[in-house]
Amino acid sequence: MDSVDKKIIALLKQNARMTASEIAGKVHLSVPAAAERLKKLDRTGIIDQYTIKLNRKKLGLNLMAYIEVTIDQKAYQEELRETLHNFKAAMNQSDNVLECYHIAGEYDFMLKVLVTDTDGLEDFIVNYLKKTPGIIRTKTVITLGALKE
Repeated sequence: MDSVDKKIIALLKQNARMTASEIAGKVHLSVPAAAERLKKLDRTGIIDQYTIKLNRKKLGLNLMAYIEVTIDQKAYQEELRETLHNFKAAMNQSDNVLECYHIAGEYDFMLKVLVTDTDGLEDFIVNYLKKTPGIIRTKTVITLGALKE
């Protein structure tokens, strides 16, 4: 991956729908050369997925929070494996959970959650998260704004 590929990736980060023609003009390549570089970035797995960024406020999702989760580790190995499997499935099924990371430190997982407001956050924590078997502790941090995403 050279500096031109890095410029292409930076452009796609800003707008994943940018065409090969638009990219070619910005990185000073011919359209076929830009298209070939895009194919190579896809083929080699450097580009994993093209996605969109939604306007959360226009969707009525005004509150973002990070929730740290501790899973009960005292269970026997087989029970722990099932608990982790069920936790992961529950997090993947929730539309409120944007991201879920297995982390090192005091907590086991970090969730990035998007909800309508504090009532929506309370509902998610009390009626969904805390009812997921195996969770013994959570810590929630509410974001005030984003400097960079």
